[in-house]
Amino acid sequence: MSLPPFQRLVDAHWRDVARLAHALAGPVDGDDVAQQAWTQALAAYPRLRSSANLRGWLLTITARCATDAHRGRARRPAPVGDAGGVVAAGHDPPNPAAGTALDAAASPDDPLWAAVRALPERQRTAVALRYVADLDHAHVARALGTTPAASRRLVSDALATLRTSLADRPDLPDHPDLPEKETVS
Repeated sequence: MSLPPFQRLVDAHWRDVARLAHALAGPVDGDDVAQQAWTQALAAYPRLRSSANLRGWLLTITARCATDAHRGRARRPAPVGDAGGVVAAGHDPPNPAAGTALDAAASPDDPLWAAVRALPERQRTAVALRYVADLDHAHVARALGTTPAASRRLVSDALATLRTSLADRPDLPDHPDLPEKETVS
């Protein structure tokens, strides 16, 4: 079996990997997740046994890197209240007016992406693989280690949750980017 040069793989699929990484990890961690996915893919590439569906292989690695990023974010220390004006030596006090990187990356679609980020991890990953990476349910199932029927159920449940959570927002019109209801067979 002959694999194409890794650079050809990068050239053909870098947009898909970046798009999925940003969809799953968000605007702040998306680039880091994509970079981690490419690093892991490069390390595993010489041991790859089949050149069939290299795109799916890359997107599976990307989805798993995004999951690792979410787990890592959960382990990061969280800020706790005011430290009583104590500032570490050599550091400027924080400027609350500056906001966060996530605030700076907010877009008009922020309520939709906030609702997507609030989905359970497997539903969020299934929706991103289905609609951001444009994979069919067989490939989504393979990436999640489940069956196509379970993949359809995850996507259907996620879309129902998104419709419900966005319908509760009177300040938002119906969101045109949400796909029509999928049928689960």
